Amino acid sequence: MVTKGFTTCLWFDGQAEEAANHYVSIFKDSRIGRIGRYNEAGPGPAGSVMTVEFEANGQRFVGVNGGPEFTFNEAVSFQVFCDDQDEVDHYWSALSEGGSEGPCGWLKDKYGVSWQVIPDGLVDMLVDPDPEKAKRTTEVMYGMTKLDMAALRKAYAGE
Repeated sequence: MVTKGFTTCLWFDGQAEEAANHYVSIFKDSRIGRIGRYNEAGPGPAGSVMTVEFEANGQRFVGVNGGPEFTFNEAVSFQVFCDDQDEVDHYWSALSEGGSEGPCGWLKDKYGVSWQVIPDGLVDMLVDPDPEKAKRTTEVMYGMTKLDMAALRKAYAGE
């Protein structure tokens, strides 16, 4: 699966295969690829999962069981752009389960990976050349955890 170009490598502490299966179960156009296992050379126990290649929503990833030395933080995150509120609700629920909800559509999943679940059209509203429309939308967004597209559209329209 991973041979050329770019892919995102995610460092886990023994949960790479579990996480890959979790992400594949959430996103369409997803699959598990090759699974590499540690051999007698280590550093993990021989036969245990070293890496797992997977695609989630058509994006390539490699999960590596590298140990506890490094953990996820908000400096790197993923944005999920959704067509409608049903998709926002689906991804928000599935990704935040066992994790934590944050402001403005941000969340951390149960592995500590940060995500922002974004409804269609929001970015256009936030960067609208009309500063009042952008301001109203931004102010309403700041008061939300999971983003509510209807409320954001109302703010944008000045309702």
